[in-house]
Amino acid sequence: MSFITVLRLVPGTEDHVTEKPNVLLVQTDQQRWDTLSAYGNPMDLTPTLDGMAERGVRVEHAFSPQPLCGPARAVLQTGQYASRLGVVRDSVPLPHDATTLAHAFKDAGYDTGFVGDWHLAGTFDEAVPPKRRHGYEDFWVAADVPEFTTRPNEGTLYDGYGEPRAFSTYRTDAFTEFAIEAITELSEPFVLVVSYLEPHDQNDAGRFVGPTGAAARHETNPHVPDDLDGRPGDWYAELPDYYAMVERIDECVGRLFEALERETYRESVRCFTADHGCHFETRPGEHKRSCHESSIRVPMLFEGPGFERRGPVEELVSLIDVAPTLLDAAGVGVPSEMDGKSLRPLVDGTTETWRDAVFVQTSEAEIGRSIRTERWKLGVAAPTMAGWRGGMGDERSDLYVDRYLYDLKSDPEEHVNLVGRADYRPRADELRERLAAFVADVEDDDPEFRAFENPGYREL
Repeated sequence: MSFITVLRLVPGTEDHVTEKPNVLLVQTDQQRWDTLSAYGNPMDLTPTLDGMAERGVRVEHAFSPQPLCGPARAVLQTGQYASRLGVVRDSVPLPHDATTLAHAFKDAGYDTGFVGDWHLAGTFDEAVPPKRRHGYEDFWVAADVPEFTTRPNEGTLYDGYGEPRAFSTYRTDAFTEFAIEAITELSEPFVLVVSYLEPHDQNDAGRFVGPTGAAARHETNPHVPDDLDGRPGDWYAELPDYYAMVERIDECVGRLFEALERETYRESVRCFTADHGCHFETRPGEHKRSCHESSIRVPMLFEGPGFERRGPVEELVSLIDVAPTLLDAAGVGVPSEMDGKSLRPLVDGTTETWRDAVFVQTSEAEIGRSIRTERWKLGVAAPTMAGWRGGMGDERSDLYVDRYLYDLKSDPEEHVNLVGRADYRPRADELRERLAAFVADVEDDDPEFRAFENPGYREL
């Protein structure tokens, strides 16, 4: 641990000096926003995170602009839409010249550390070489795709020298131990990203795996979210383990916070979020990869210097905003190529304008685009001869057709798809025009967009 104090001048208060804060970003994989009591879950699984929400800032409506592991991590690291980076599918490496959080913090004199699930090197089960760590130079214990190198209770990550770091405990616990090691070894100020694999399902087992014996606590009358209730899917069998995984994450985040208090001398800016949500195969046979709320809506919490406001931010926020927010909170310049915006003006009330819609891109299961406003959501997809699940290898389409239209005010669980209904055609037309503008701006593309023609409504 370093005792060197790095000072910065805060704009507008040049007669005072403040230490640069440490920065901790904790991200989980496939965690629904409504697993936290702070978002209404009645099971009291997350006392640590709920306390964070009470002390700091809870973003009420936060969304993943690409609900898929690798692309979402590219967004979190760069503050850019995944399509700008070409990372629109899993296993696609981040471009070598991409500017990440680590680069920006490193240039500002920070130590940089990363633990856990990287997903951006394309090396799969092999160690990630330094040139593909994109600025995380001072501490590294990770794997490119831990699904290939670990199982829930054992596995291997790789350190900064490419040497294996084996563990034989529950995976979330092991990642936490590595992260505490990073906190003790990094010189202050530092930025540390802890990327948990949980509560993602274990791919080779085809199920969610909680800590041994922990799921039993949730087998009797677990909370069933309204969007799942009554729909076919794997939620009935998987929710007990899923909730046990969330519970253990919360315990481990508590351990990280304790380590920060015990091992460091500076204040810390802390952020907790997830790459995307989970709808347990209730929507087109998927856990994610769709524009539905349970796939794209994520928890997002901030705490520390600059986030003393208590209560929610109600505006529409995207994962593209996380990187610029953390940089801004630390007094570090935000790279001009970042698409996102800092939330600090929302928190301190110094802005009267903010986006009124978020843009979402989906890939692999479909080539899709969607727009989500405060009340409405329109999702379009590329049609194929094989049906809606075609085109998995393509980045874009020349043609998109309306697939989903939801009124989130009257139907927040998205039970009733209004697409093709003549009485909602003006609303769909307006949303489609706005969605086309997003595609033109973000993707520099001008595809054809078509309304969904449903024969059952042509006479209305």
